Amino acid sequence: MTAQTVFYIIIAILLFDFIVDQVLDALNAKHFEDDLPQELQDVYDETEYERSQAYKKTRYKFGMLTSGFSLLLTLAFFFLDGFAWVDGIARSITDNDILIALIFFGIIMIGSDILTTPFSYYSTFVIEEKFGFNKTTRKTFFFDKIKGWLMMAVLGGGILALIIWFYQFAGKDFWIYAWALVTVFSVVMNMFYSKLIVPLFNKQTPLEDGSLRTKIEAYAKTVGFTLDKIFIIDGSKRSTKANAYFSGFGSEKRITLFDTLVNDLEEDEIVAVLAHEVGHYKKKHIVFNLFASIITTGFTLWLLSLFVSSPLLSQALGVQETSFHIGLIAFGILYSPISEITGLLMNLLSRKFEYQADNYAKKTFGSAPLISSLKKLSSNSLSNLTPHRAYVFFHYSHPTLLQRIQNLKLK
Repeated sequence: MTAQTVFYIIIAILLFDFIVDQVLDALNAKHFEDDLPQELQDVYDETEYERSQAYKKTRYKFGMLTSGFSLLLTLAFFFLDGFAWVDGIARSITDNDILIALIFFGIIMIGSDILTTPFSYYSTFVIEEKFGFNKTTRKTFFFDKIKGWLMMAVLGGGILALIIWFYQFAGKDFWIYAWALVTVFSVVMNMFYSKLIVPLFNKQTPLEDGSLRTKIEAYAKTVGFTLDKIFIIDGSKRSTKANAYFSGFGSEKRITLFDTLVNDLEEDEIVAVLAHEVGHYKKKHIVFNLFASIITTGFTLWLLSLFVSSPLLSQALGVQETSFHIGLIAFGILYSPISEITGLLMNLLSRKFEYQADNYAKKTFGSAPLISSLKKLSSNSLSNLTPHRAYVFFHYSHPTLLQRIQNLKLK
């Protein structure tokens, strides 16, 4: 196999992924104006349903524009030897392989982010603003960008530097050390994400004493679940959309509620949402997902170790000098079909887990308040209630609202 063949395989993968995504999006768009099923008739009134349709259509058209721009930018970079150009800049600054890689990825990632920032800005301050979702100030928007870059430099750069260092002294066995590093990092992030990362972007405050906290603690006691860390996060700082999530395990487990969720739902509905999250914990979904992620990462790193030092990968991107960072770029694209398959399997499993968590909430608290909370959350975010089955299969990590309600109504 020649470097040119590898180059065309990479281009074919990029084009194939783009075409599949466009077909799925188009199929989904054809169902935007479908009549709502009987079970969902009360989610929207006529005015709100028209508003949700307008939002979906606007998002669809904007998605076509952004994905098309991204593809053209990527193809231009490949055909115009952009990787060789950036690699040359990095090598003109230093001859240290680790620093070369850091500079190389820094230029590409920050450059890409700057080029796509106008689209992100338009999405936030035009589309989300038009439909009443945006609460982000321009100051917050740009500060988030800067903080994101700093996090990428510190965390991403630090992990990449260590992996390349492992590669330098361990050769093809580097993947074992890299796997251990990523595993430790994943476990630490799962346990302490809310303590270490979230405060950089949001303010978290303990849920105050009152009827809501009393109801949550009473429910937790009935299912034998120790829960003394309940926090409210200022999600309204950026959007009106609501959410809740469970993080950590052991003594570090905590529930985080968006302030928008607390404002939008009744207390019993909030407890039902928490019962669903507790179901994930009780069914060990969090541990399983972490374990699956660790296994998948190990397999990916092992496969990377077999190919990253091949001159063909670097030459396919127009770089004659074989290097880890260029090989990593080429491998990442060549690996994407496998990644798509593992992603589909994880989505299938995730949808199964969501049913299990819903069933746990139904059994331990009740289906009615969970159904009403799901309807309110879908209505407030103008969710698509009639997605195409193929789109759901490829992209949804949760069952559709209709599927969840039908499941919750089963005896």
